[in-house]
Amino acid sequence: MKAKAIGLASDHAGFALKEFAKKYLQEKGYEVKDFGTNSEASVDYPDFGHALANAVEAGEVYPGLAVCGSGEGISMTLNKHQHIRAALCWSPEIAHMTRLHNDANVLVMPGRYISNEEAAKIIDEFMQTDFEGGRHQARIDKIAVEK
Repeated sequence: MKAKAIGLASDHAGFALKEFAKKYLQEKGYEVKDFGTNSEASVDYPDFGHALANAVEAGEVYPGLAVCGSGEGISMTLNKHQHIRAALCWSPEIAHMTRLHNDANVLVMPGRYISNEEAAKIIDEFMQTDFEGGRHQARIDKIAVEK
């Protein structure tokens, strides 16, 4: 996967893991663009999820990485956008398959349920796996609901 700046977003519950991911990616030489939040003060995940999704759709960042407590809320927010394929990943194997078969463009992780060590493995797998294409492209083409 060829990366531009990687877009990051989280709510308060995902803040610590987002900060870990930011440092981890920067140490690996990736540029990052952080859409917030910037502390553990309570915030609403849609505010940051929508900002990240808009940037991915506009081609300003690729891929995206988002974190909230369970990963579910921010994932739901991101997937409201027609050209976002946000994948909630709890293991490197899921990260691999969602890139390989679904061409996921945003990695979502559950901040309250995985360790930094597990997150690093998930990030590596997501970043190192390319979309397989072929029969999977036709399925992806059917996801968006354009009006």
